[in-house]
Order: sequence, then structure tokens, then C-alpha cells
Amino acid sequence: MRNSEEVDRFDGEASNTSMISGASSPYQPTTEPVHSRHVLGDIRCDTEYLKSNFGILKIIEVGLSIIAFICIETIMLCLPCGGVYFFEFVSCSASVVTGILLLIFSLNLHVKVPHVNWSLTDLVNTAASTFFFFLSSIILAALNHNSGSEIAAVIFGFLVTCVYGINTFLAVRQWRKGEGRSSAVQTSEYTRARTASRGEVEAQPELQ
Repeated sequence: MRNSEEVDRFDGEASNTSMISGASSPYQPTTEPVHSRHVLGDIRCDTEYLKSNFGILKIIEVGLSIIAFICIETIMLCLPCGGVYFFEFVSCSASVVTGILLLIFSLNLHVKVPHVNWSLTDLVNTAASTFFFFLSSIILAALNHNSGSEIAAVIFGFLVTCVYGINTFLAVRQWRKGEGRSSAVQTSEYTRARTASRGEVEAQPELQ
């Protein structure tokens, strides 16, 4: 009996000791809920971008590209058809790519992928669309200018070329400003690092 009482008392002291040590231990299991990170949880429509010059220009570009594509699609007979097919491809591709970029910028999706240079991406798209719309409109005007649909497609092609040209000019200015700021930041960081390293070298005692 005495041995059993001593064993019970020892077990009770051990359990109390473990409870005390557990309460005072800094390695406690966390009970805070782990919140899952929703990458697309902060999607919202950026009305300020839609009201800006780039937003308005992109809306006009998508609209004119779609109209030009509809005009070229209404052509029932073409001879030759190379200019018609080329203009059809350019208008369709430009409307899709520009529409995707408009969606990305208006929903602030570009901030979710910061490692992509979106200013340069927009510049490449607008410059390429300007060149190919201008080229396809000239080819279509030279080869196919008989029907009203062909003439309307040529007119809208030159109109959207002008809009893309304005957008390219603004995109170049924005890209240069961004490059200037990044180069200034890199220069200041390099100067700060050189100054700090020079100060550390001067602070070290000379070895005899």
C-alpha cells in the first residue's frame, strides 16, 4: 500500500511539474488561425486608370480594332485576298492583345506580377500594333478598294493607326521616366554602398 501511495504521489508531482514547465515554456503551440493567401482576392476595377489617357486610348483602340475586323469580315468576295487576310489577322490580334492588357491594367492584375516590366510590354504592343495596322491598311488600300466594306476597313485601319501612334508616344515617355527613376535609384544605392565601405575602411586601425 505504501509503495502504491508513493507511486501515485510521484506521478502527481510529475504531472504538476510537466504542467508548470509547459505553461512557462516559450515553445508553445500557436493557436492563431493561418489565413490562406488569396492572390486574386484584391481584384477591383480601377476607375482612375479607365479615366486616364492610357485607359481611354486603349478603349478606343479595342473599339476601332473590332469595328475594322467586322468591316473586313463582311467582305464576301475578294481578289486578291492576301491583303484582306493580312488585315483580318492584324485587326483580330490587336483587339485581343490590347483588350487583355486593358483588362489587366483596369483590374490591377499587373501589381500581382511585379517581375514583369508592364510599361515595356505596353510599349511593345502599341508600337507593333501601330506598324502592322499602318502596313496592312496600306496593302489593303492598294490591293482591295472596290467595295464599301474594303474602303470602310481601310478608313478604320488608318484611324486606329493614329490612335496607336499617340499611345506609343505616351508609352515611350512613360517608359523613359521609369528607366530614369530606376537608374537614379541604382546610382544612389551604389554611391551609398561605396561611401559606407569607404567609411568602414577608414575606421579600421592601421596594421603595424
